[in-house]
Amino acid sequence: MERNGDCLVEDKSHPDIQVDGQGPVLTSNFVLDHAGEVVLTLNSNGLSWNLIEFIDKEHGGSSCLGIKLGSKSEAAIKFSDVYAVDFIGWGLVQETTLANARGCLLGHGSEMYRFTVHGVQRSMTQPSLWAPSVYTFGHKDMNTCQVWVDRITASLNMETGRPKSLLVIVTQRAGHAFDLMFSLTNRELNTYDGVVAVGGDGFFNEILNGLLSSRFKAPYPPAPADFVPSVENDGCVMVRVANETVAGPDSSEDNSPLLQGSTDGCGDADQGPEFSIPNKWFRFGIIPAGSTDAIVICTTGTRDPMTSALHIVLGKRVCLDIAQVVRWKTTSTSTPEDEPCVRYAASFAGYGFYGDVITESEKYRWMGPKRYDYAGTLVFLRHWSYEAEIAYLEVNSEKTSSASEKGLQSGRKRALWGLPKKSERKACRINCDVCDREPTSTPPSCHLSLLQNSDESRWMRSKGRFLSVGAAVISCRNERAPDGLVADAHLADGFLHLLLIKECPHALYLWHLTQLARKGGNPLNFDFVEHHKTPAFTFTSIGKESVWNLDGELFQAHQLSAQVFRGLVSLFASGPEV
Repeated sequence: MERNGDCLVEDKSHPDIQVDGQGPVLTSNFVLDHAGEVVLTLNSNGLSWNLIEFIDKEHGGSSCLGIKLGSKSEAAIKFSDVYAVDFIGWGLVQETTLANARGCLLGHGSEMYRFTVHGVQRSMTQPSLWAPSVYTFGHKDMNTCQVWVDRITASLNMETGRPKSLLVIVTQRAGHAFDLMFSLTNRELNTYDGVVAVGGDGFFNEILNGLLSSRFKAPYPPAPADFVPSVENDGCVMVRVANETVAGPDSSEDNSPLLQGSTDGCGDADQGPEFSIPNKWFRFGIIPAGSTDAIVICTTGTRDPMTSALHIVLGKRVCLDIAQVVRWKTTSTSTPEDEPCVRYAASFAGYGFYGDVITESEKYRWMGPKRYDYAGTLVFLRHWSYEAEIAYLEVNSEKTSSASEKGLQSGRKRALWGLPKKSERKACRINCDVCDREPTSTPPSCHLSLLQNSDESRWMRSKGRFLSVGAAVISCRNERAPDGLVADAHLADGFLHLLLIKECPHALYLWHLTQLARKGGNPLNFDFVEHHKTPAFTFTSIGKESVWNLDGELFQAHQLSAQVFRGLVSLFASGPEV
């Protein structure tokens, strides 16, 4: 026993090892910096500690009854939330002791050997917001500290998915990220655990297209029998050369920097070992630095660079659907392209209002992110509509619609022009049972092929004048639309949310937009809004044309088809926590 002031405490110079049903349990007394003496416990799941409180039996403060484990001072951290442990040697540890019966706390420091545990702490009010946390434990015996450091290190080494080699892309010009990813060989890619983008949705789109365009091979999207394009679908789809520029929706050419300098063909003969897509190990990381950052918000629950960095360090993983968009004709007057132009989108593809806003905002880049609000106002006041024909693959409602979605449809019929009623739709969250559900087939292309050829699916059409046509891959939550375009869209369920906003009076369209901007709003509960959950659709414009917006990048297309691939890529993320 060792005397500590007026109290006698047990001196545990060496850790105690016990065995329970989950494996060995290690316990020792330590001094936790800025807290006091604790009993530290290690088991298979992580670390936990209880603060040791000294209590006066007679509340007079002159004697010590013994040791009590204070449940209110108990804390724990899982190994899945710990990313490092360090032995930092001899130094000062601040203690807190109970001075008297009144409960007045006084602190003092002692020098001892120390080690630190680095982990993640979640915000009490915003669980999706993460911050780094550091716990420093001290002990007079160096060997005890080293034993704990070794045991914690061994437990961390058992955590799977932690990246050890990452490619962080820094660019010097538009399209640079695409060129870098496109030029990497499979051998080089296989040396990395993932690639990290510091930027927004458009920058991530560059990296995504650079990876997929030269490696991912899949059939073109399905289409109705009378859809004009007719090409051999040999399953080898690559991005074609397109060294053109575009100034706006009236231009007939495509400005995409992603396509500049790319090459035709079905891959490089010198690629080396195979790089599979989907890839069970390779993941994308995004440190948000864009204007919207919808992908980061939807996959981590917050637009915070530190939270995203911690998801990457801890090796979190979430699968993400990817939309393939194939352009068959650039304008109404152009001839059908010999080789369709293929692009990929991770969040959204929009035409009409969405494309016009991006086009208009390019004139005001000097305004920064505020240019989107200004451009949006100008486009809204202009109130242009566009004639088009859309065909979409309708799948059995029992597979694509929940009971709440059906309730929303019936509610829309009851109140066509009335106040939108709040739906009870469930948004995608961490450990989502919809996204985690095993697919019916392994290859991404097989999922849609089975749906198309099933007796439970059929092609439906919608033709008319539209203010906008949109296809949301994810909910697209952002600071301007807190619930996103489609509140209950999932990250990896294998479906697109097709949104057709028909021509309507200015006031009603404004009402729709204000519902988008409001938390808990119902922007889809209007009779001029069509919402279809589909794995594929086709689009053909008629007359005056707008431009497409793919993840914030302009894409000119008179005629296109699109499909979604379920869980095609993985991100360093775990999904929103609330």
